[in-house]
Amino acid sequence: MKDDEAYRRIVLDPISVCAAYKPKMGRGSSAGYEFEDFQELYRADAFYNWFGLDSPLMYAAHRTAGGMTSIYRQIGIGCERLFRQILIDQLDLSTEQTNWSYETRASHGKLRRLHLDARIPIPAVRDPGRRRLIKGWMRRAARDLGVAETVKNTLNGIVFEVRQGYKSKDSKRQNADIANAATAYVNAYLPCVSVLSNQIDEDIQTRYRMEKWTVLTGTIGTDNDLRSVYAFMRKIVGYDLAAFFERNSEILKAELDRTLHSLLSVKK
Repeated sequence: MKDDEAYRRIVLDPISVCAAYKPKMGRGSSAGYEFEDFQELYRADAFYNWFGLDSPLMYAAHRTAGGMTSIYRQIGIGCERLFRQILIDQLDLSTEQTNWSYETRASHGKLRRLHLDARIPIPAVRDPGRRRLIKGWMRRAARDLGVAETVKNTLNGIVFEVRQGYKSKDSKRQNADIANAATAYVNAYLPCVSVLSNQIDEDIQTRYRMEKWTVLTGTIGTDNDLRSVYAFMRKIVGYDLAAFFERNSEILKAELDRTLHSLLSVKK
C-alpha cells in the first residue's frame, strides 16, 4: 500500500489529458478545434450549414467520440507504465532492464525500431527464489503453448505487450504482434500479451496462442497464472495488482467521471 499514491499517479496522469481533448475535424490540426472555430468552419460550408451541423450538440458529439477513444488509449498507456514500474520495484530491475526493442527493416528499406512494453530478463532478477518462480512459470507457459523443447531450453526471459483491452480485429496489428513474437523467440524471450480486462475476442486469443504467444487476461478469482494476469502478478511477480485496483477504485472512478463530464460539456 505504501506505493499506492505513486502508482495511482502513473495510471491517472495520462487520463487527465483527455479532459482537454478537442476534435480535429479531419484537418490534422495538432491542437484541435475550439467550439468557436468549429462553428466558423461548419458555417462557412453551405452544405453543413443547411443541415445545422454547426450545432453545439454536434461539437459535443465530436468531442465525446474522439475523447472516448483517447480515454481507452490513455488508460492503456497508464497501465503499461504501471506494469513496468511494478516489475522494476518488485524484481529490483532497472528501467533499462525492463525495456526491450529491436530493429527491423521496413518495406521501403528504412530501419525501424520497434518496442514491446516490458521485459523480465531472468538472469537480472537478484532474488534467487523469485528467479526460480519466474523461470518455472516461463517453462510451464512454453510447454502450455507447445514450444519445442530445444527452443524452450534457450529462453532466458519474458517480453510483454500490456493492454487495457483488445477490442479491435485489426489484422495489421495482429500481424505486427506475430512478427514481434518471432523476433522475441530469436532473442530467447517468451512473448506474453497481458490484457488487464476481459475485453479480448476469443478468436484473437486462439490465433495468438497458435503463434506461441502466452495470453493473460483480466480474469479474477483464479490461481491459474497461465491465463490470468492478476494471478501471474500475485503469484509470480509478487504484487497483488487486482488488490491495488480494488483499493483505489473510488479514486479511479472519480477521475474518470470528471474527465467524462468535461468531454460531454460544450465549452462556448
